[in-house]
Amino acid sequence: MTSSSSPSQDTKRLAHAYPEGLRADALMEEDVAWSHEIDGERDGDQFDRSERAALRRVAGLSTELEDVTEVEYRQLRLERVVLVGVWTTGTVQDADNSLAELAALAETAGAVVLDGVIQRRDKPDAATYIGSGKALELRDIVLETGADTVICDGELSPGQLIQLEDVVKVKVIDRTALILDIFAQHAKSREGKAQVALAQMQYMLPRLRGWGQSLSRQMGGGRGGLATRGPGETKIETDRRRIREKMAKMRREIAEMKTGREIKRQERRRNKVPSVAIAGYTNAGKSSLLNRLTGAGVLVENALFATLDPTVRRAETPGGRLYTLADTVGFVRHLPHHLVEAFRSTMEEVGDSDLILHVVDGSHPVPEEQLAAVREVIRDVGATDVPEIVVINKADAADPLVLQRLLRVEKRSIAVSARTGQGIEELLALIDDELPRPSVEVEALVPYTHGKLVARAHAEGEVISEEHTAEGTLLKVRVHEELAADLAPHVPVSAA
Repeated sequence: MTSSSSPSQDTKRLAHAYPEGLRADALMEEDVAWSHEIDGERDGDQFDRSERAALRRVAGLSTELEDVTEVEYRQLRLERVVLVGVWTTGTVQDADNSLAELAALAETAGAVVLDGVIQRRDKPDAATYIGSGKALELRDIVLETGADTVICDGELSPGQLIQLEDVVKVKVIDRTALILDIFAQHAKSREGKAQVALAQMQYMLPRLRGWGQSLSRQMGGGRGGLATRGPGETKIETDRRRIREKMAKMRREIAEMKTGREIKRQERRRNKVPSVAIAGYTNAGKSSLLNRLTGAGVLVENALFATLDPTVRRAETPGGRLYTLADTVGFVRHLPHHLVEAFRSTMEEVGDSDLILHVVDGSHPVPEEQLAAVREVIRDVGATDVPEIVVINKADAADPLVLQRLLRVEKRSIAVSARTGQGIEELLALIDDELPRPSVEVEALVPYTHGKLVARAHAEGEVISEEHTAEGTLLKVRVHEELAADLAPHVPVSAA
C-alpha cells in the first residue's frame, strides 16, 4: 500500500487484503445468539433484551461469517454499503484496523458491508475526499457490487459530501453520521434521546441542501404589490432558523434534566456515599462488568454502542462500605465533537466520581489505542485529576503477551473477565482500597435506643469493630466529621 499513480497500488481492495474474519474481529468476540442457559448467569437479568430482540430473526446476515443468526434492527431492507478510508498517518495495520472498526459500526447500524477501499494520501482531497480519479474508480466499485451507500472513514465537509455524491451517484455519509445513526437507534431514555437529537441537529445544520422549491424566496410583507420588494428569505434559510430554534429548546430541556441529575449527585455527596464511574471504549465490556459487580440487569450485546443511557447502581465493598457504580456511554476513536458536547451532562458522572474504572478490551489487537481514545475524552470533560484503575477485561480471550504488556505499562491495572468472573474478587478489594476513607476515627458506646446511629455508621462510615454489651453497642468506626459530631455524646470518658 505505497503511494503510486497506479490504481492497483494506490487503492487497496479489502476483499483481497483482509484475513478471514477481520471485520468480525472488530467486535472482539464470537458473535452468537444470546441464550438464557449459557449467558444468563454470566450477564444477569437483562430487562430490555426481549424488547431489543422482538423483531424477526434473519439468518445469514453477517458479511463475514456463515450460518450466523443476527437480529435485524430495522424492518426495512438493509442498506448495502461500500467503505472508503484515507490513510494519512500511522502504519498500514492502523489503517486496516480503522476500516475494520468502521465495518463493525456499519453492521451495528444495520447495513451489509460489500467491499472497502483504502487510499494512501498525505491528506484528504479538499473536493472529493479521495480525489477525482479515485472517485471514478469508486463509482465503478459501486456499480459492480450494487451498493446503494458509500461510508467514508472520516468527517466530510458539506462540499465534499455533495461533490462525491455527484460522482458516485449514490448516497454518501461519513463516520460521524453513522455514529449518530447508531445513537439514534439505541437511545431509550428521555435525556438520551434529547442529547442525540441535539447532536444530529448540530451536524445537520451546515449540511442542509435544497432543490427547486426549496431554494425559492418568500414574498415580502403584505399581500403583494407595494412593500414586497427585496430578496426575501429562501426556504432553506427558514429551515435553518427553525432548526436553530429547536436546538435552543433542546438545550433548555437538557439543562433542566442536568439539574435533576445534579440534585441526585448532591444527595449522594451529602450522605457521603463514594462514587465510582465505569468508563471505556465501546464493546469493552462495561455493562457486563456492571452486571457482574451489582446485578444491575443492563443489556449486554456484542455490538458497538449497545447501551447509551447511564445507569447508576448501589454497590458494597467486601468490607461493607456502600458506594455507587455508574455505567457511562462508550467511547470510540474520533468520537464526533457534537456527541461530546451533547452528552457532556452525562459524562460529568465521570468528572464528579471518586474513582474511575477504565475498562479496556484485552482481546483487542491494539488496546493501547482504546486507552488513548478514552483518555482524550476524559480530558475533555475535565476528569484528569480523578484516580483511575485500568480494568483489562476479556482476559480469558486475550493474548497472554498483550496482558503482560498492559499490566507492565499501566501501573494501576488489573486483568479480569466479566464472562467467567476471573479477577472480580481482586477488583472489589482494589476498589475498597482506592475509595476515599472517612477522616475521623471514633470509639463510642451507643445505647440500644439510638440504633439509627449504628445504622448510619454502617452506611456512611467504615466499621473497624463492633461489640454488643449490656449498656449498648460498642463501636470503633472511621466516619466523616458530621457523623463524628453526632457520636461524640456517646464516647466513653476514658476514650475521650
